[in-house]
Amino acid sequence: MKVVNLAEKLAQFDAHWQPKVVADYNGNDIMVVKFRGEFPFHEHPDTDDLFLVIAGEVLLDVEEETHRLGPGELFVVPKGVRHRPRSEREAQVLLIEPKNTPNTGDPATAAVKERI
Repeated sequence: MKVVNLAEKLAQFDAHWQPKVVADYNGNDIMVVKFRGEFPFHEHPDTDDLFLVIAGEVLLDVEEETHRLGPGELFVVPKGVRHRPRSEREAQVLLIEPKNTPNTGDPATAAVKERI
């Protein structure tokens, strides 16, 4: 057991769209990630997708709607729903998802989730 300081973890990397695992919770990865630009539209057939904005602003395109999320706001995309996060300026985000869930919905195109 230990305290995880999210600001310290986020300061350890500059890459965008590369989630970093910072803790485990009931078979889930708790990750921090930096967004800038657009991520591809994708879906997760077997799991919901949780986004919690730590800093900055995230635009979350969910099917035909766009949701604007600011610091302290979260959004859960239900499994099987097509979505795309994007951010005009850098945003810092916390993600929680089951271990081994590919961030693109496809293992062939997913980022490797490094533990920091």
